[in-house]
Amino acid sequence: MKKLVVFSGAGMSAESGINTFRDSDGLWEQYRIEDVATPQAWARDPQLVQRFYNARRKNILEAEPNTAHLQIAQLQQDYDVHVITQNIDDLHERAGSSKVIHLHGNIRLAKTSGPDAQSTTEFYPVEETELDLNKHFCTAGYPLRPHVVWFGEAVPAYAEAQSCVQDADIFVVIGTSLQVYPVAGLIHDIPVSCQAYYIDPRADQQQLPVQFHKITQTATDGVQQLIQLLEK
Repeated sequence: MKKLVVFSGAGMSAESGINTFRDSDGLWEQYRIEDVATPQAWARDPQLVQRFYNARRKNILEAEPNTAHLQIAQLQQDYDVHVITQNIDDLHERAGSSKVIHLHGNIRLAKTSGPDAQSTTEFYPVEETELDLNKHFCTAGYPLRPHVVWFGEAVPAYAEAQSCVQDADIFVVIGTSLQVYPVAGLIHDIPVSCQAYYIDPRADQQQLPVQFHKITQTATDGVQQLIQLLEK
């Protein structure tokens, strides 16, 4: 069975109604990235950051996997499918994908806000939609923060993702602008023999290695076209 690796970004979940920084000129629900998605923001105003992610979590819980999520999960019938996602939602899992690497964390989980926040492997499920600074604490006594990799933080899952793509037979990039490093570098880690596809409405504007076949479509339409190409 061929190994098919999907690398998904914000455009993957856009059709499920999940907003992104990418589509709003660096503002997300009227907040600047620097105010809600950095360690400095947490140090300055943890209440604001917690409130922001509580709202994001509620939005994600109300969202449903779209057709592209479901089609990727269905590909597991014919391929060894691995999903690497930049998204902090759990829509791939809810669609049925069983092997998912979250590069930037998972908002359905929480972790310590203490000194080892970036390296910890101890995570706490968020039972409802909200984390409360005054109620929810890690075992060391620090308030819980969202399990989200903020700008300026290390990406602990990156090495696992690199290892995953290095023996891919088919590599599919969906809905990412490939602007965020180091994770955008994954496109250079695939084997020379790998079939590679890039699905994005702005695909024509991207400079990619020559082995990539560009599909200038949204995630849903693009995955449908991908399936047709794979069947040939």
